[in-house]
This record gives sequence, C-alpha cells and structure tokens, in this order.
Amino acid sequence: MSNLFDSDSPTNLAEYSVSELSGSIKRTVETAFDQVRVRGEISGYRGPHSSGHAYFALKDDRARIDAVIWKGTFSRLKFRPEEGMEVIATGKVTTFPGSSKYQIVIETLEPAGAGALMALIEERKRKLGAEGLFDAARKKRLPFMPEVIGVVTSPTGAVIRDILHRISDRFPVHVLVWPVKVQGEGAGDEVANAIRGFNALEPGGAIARPDVLIVARGGGSLEDLWSFNDEIVVRAAAESRIPLISAVGHETDWTLIDYAADVRAPTPTGAAEMAVPVKAELEAQAAALAARLQGCMNRQMDHRRQSVRALMRALPSLDQLLALPRRRFDEAAAGLGRGLALNTINKRRGFERAAAHLRPDLLSGRLAERRQMLNERMARAEHTVERLLDRSKSRIDRAEAILTSLPARLKTQTDRGRERLGNLTRHADTAIRHQLTRARAELSAQDRVLQSLSYKNVLKRGYAVIRDEDNRPVSQAAALSAGIGIAIEFADGRVGAMTTEGGSAPASAKKRGAKPAEPTKQGSLF
Repeated sequence: MSNLFDSDSPTNLAEYSVSELSGSIKRTVETAFDQVRVRGEISGYRGPHSSGHAYFALKDDRARIDAVIWKGTFSRLKFRPEEGMEVIATGKVTTFPGSSKYQIVIETLEPAGAGALMALIEERKRKLGAEGLFDAARKKRLPFMPEVIGVVTSPTGAVIRDILHRISDRFPVHVLVWPVKVQGEGAGDEVANAIRGFNALEPGGAIARPDVLIVARGGGSLEDLWSFNDEIVVRAAAESRIPLISAVGHETDWTLIDYAADVRAPTPTGAAEMAVPVKAELEAQAAALAARLQGCMNRQMDHRRQSVRALMRALPSLDQLLALPRRRFDEAAAGLGRGLALNTINKRRGFERAAAHLRPDLLSGRLAERRQMLNERMARAEHTVERLLDRSKSRIDRAEAILTSLPARLKTQTDRGRERLGNLTRHADTAIRHQLTRARAELSAQDRVLQSLSYKNVLKRGYAVIRDEDNRPVSQAAALSAGIGIAIEFADGRVGAMTTEGGSAPASAKKRGAKPAEPTKQGSLF
C-alpha cells in the first residue's frame, strides 16, 4: 500500500495497485462469506471438465452466481448435478482476480427437497416414455428354468447373499455376479456397463451367457437410489437382449429402471424367486403327472382289452371261415385231372393239324423252287461278271489303241492314262470280287435254307423213310402189301426189309363191300 501522506497525491485518498485491490476484495469476501448455504437452480452444467472439476452457475429469477466443485469434492457427492435441478449448495464465496468475478466454491450439494427430485424424475420419465422405452410390447418373458443367472449388484452387501441363498433353496443354478457400485459418483455408469457387458457375452463362449439378469440394490433414500434413475442405466436396461429383472430398493421404492426392466421385483429376494422355480414343487408336480399318466395308461389298456374281447366274441370260428374255401379247393382238385386230360387231347389235335400240312411233296416243291432261284441268280451273276469283263477289256483295248496310234500327241498324257487305266483295272477287279462275294453269300444262304428243309436233318433226329421197290417214298401203310421188298433209309444209310402183312384188305373182300381194315397208324415225320 502506498504512503497515505505522499506529497504527489492531489487528494487524501489512498492509492492501490490492481493486484492489491483485487487481493483486498478477495480477502474481504472470503472472510465475510466463509461458510454460506445457497439455494438455486443449476444452469450451464456440462459435466466434469477434463481436469475433473465441474463448472456451472446457480440462478434464481433475479440473479446468477458462478459455482465450481473441485475434483476431490465432486467424487464425494451423493448424486450427480444435472441441468435444471434445484439444489442447496454449501461452501464459501471467493473471487477470481483474473477476470474480476466472484464465485462459490461448493463443498456439499444436496437437492432442494424431495419435490425437486421427483419433478426431475417425472420429467425424465416423460421423455424416456415418449421414446418407447417403457412400452409393454417390447418387454420379454422370463425363461421358466434358466441355466445361468447374471446379477448386477454390490459384492459386499447383504443383497447378493440374500439372492444366492434364495436361489440355492429354490433351484440351484450357476450365478454370475458383476460387482458394481450401487450409489455415489459413477454408480450409474458401472451398472449400465455391467448390463451391456452381460449382453456382449457370446453363447457357448468361455464365460456362459446368462439367461436372465437381476439388477439389485437394498433400500435407501431417494438420493441413495438416484443412480438407478440415470438415463444411461434406463437405456441400457431397455436395450438388453437378455430378460432383465429390476430389484432396486423395497416394495415402495420406484426408480426409472423399474419401468424399463422386463419385470420389476419388490425386493431382491423376490427377484430370486421370480428367476427360478421351486425344484421340490416341480418334482412333486412331475410325480403327480407321472402317476396320472400311469393311471390313464392302465385305464386305456383295460378299455382296449375289453374291446378286443368283445370283437373276438363277434368273430366266426376257424371252421366257419375255412368251410367255403375248403369246398372250392376240393371241387377244383376234383376237376383238375379231367381238365389236364382235355387239355392234352386239344393240344394233340392241334399238333396233328399242323403236322398234316408238312408233306414231303411240299418240301420237295419248295426245294425245287429254291434250287431254280439259286441257279437263276448264279447265271445272272455269271452274265454280269462276263459283261463287266467284256466292258473292261473293250475299254482297255480302246485305251491301248489310242495310245498306240497317237504316241506323239498323247506322250504328255501317257502317265495319266496309265494311272487311269490302272484305277479302272483295279475298280473292275474290285467290282468282280464284290459280285463274286455277294453271289457266294447268296449261294451259301440258299444252301443253308436247303439244308434246313432237307428231310435228312429229320432223319438225324431218329426218324426213317420207307421206300418201295421203285425207290419211291411210302407215306401210307395201305400202299404196301405182304411180301414186298422195301428199303428203310436212316440218317447213316439204308437197310432192306420184307413186309409180312399187307396194308389193305383182299380184293374179294372189297367186291363184297366189306369194311376195309383200319390202316396202321404211323407217327408224324416230325
């Protein structure tokens, strides 16, 4: 401070530097307002700065004051400040000489009554509800018998012990616990991250993916449960693909996660009861159903047995069923012999009719026709060959005459003529060979036909031909008389024989009109 009696001062007023004046104001304000409680609405809150400090303002309808919460104090707050929240801040007023401003350094912060928090909750509820996060249509049903249950809660409280004890009593299953803070700064972020972490697990992975989630916390004041009203927690619960049970506080405590969860439990113990059924009750129910099923099966078997017995009484006896088929079988067996005899007679008659058309004269005629046709074809083939030879010789003679008479003029064409002559000669030879080959093939075919129609093939099968003294075939016994020499031709030669009986009656008997004797039947040639 300058000397008050400085001779250079035109007046008696003291003279200060800017720093001195700012420091004096700072000390005065901090001394006068060392501990104050200020009620106002939070304005301009953007969350903690990168340094961890929070800067915002408190205002009412007529004034505004800057506020700051240092990093160490911010981490000890029971709930996080939010824009528009009415709070009561306790701290000291100080100045910031760098910009000639004053501000309150907040040491504690509390809501300005439950009404303010409830109003904030209602406003947030309307906002999230308008987005459809609380719609009943998007809620999922809980699995009846989950294999793995995920629990999001504090690992040190009584809540987790109550849940594990209740699950163990009702239906022991595998439980995964994701430890989180359930109140204070950062609790909402941890709860949201736990819900999303469980949903990120892959089915069949190293860590089993839960079939149902339980988000639990014990009872407390509205400020204690405030983390479960955070928007990030509500959105994580609504986005969960795993069915989620909310068990926050007591039955009278409601938080926004209760609206977003698929099911709300009044207590953490109630959540455990909702998650799993009672094993003993299921076993008793299964035993009762098994007993009912066995009883139904027994009654059904009795009913079917009675029905079968009634049907058996209505069926005819075995003799009655087989009487008519047995009679039909006897009648068919009795007529089988007669049918076979008649069938044999009919077949023999048909065979005799067919054999009557096979006479030696017909075979001889066909052989003569085939032989004549063969001779004619051979003659035509010989004539054709002779004509081809004559034509070839005439062509050769003409070619030789032309070559002899015109040696000088055709000298240049001699080679081509000779080549052509050679080709013609080869073609003629080829044509002759082809004609001879075809003629031989036709002759062989005719010979095979002749051999197939020859009676000698029949003789090889054991038959014989009877010839008279004139070497003519004898086809009827009536043509022979007693004492006539005959020749019997077999396949390998002939033998002579004499007839001992005649094949016809004496002439005197014929004149008296006597009936001629029946000729001896001779078997068919085939």
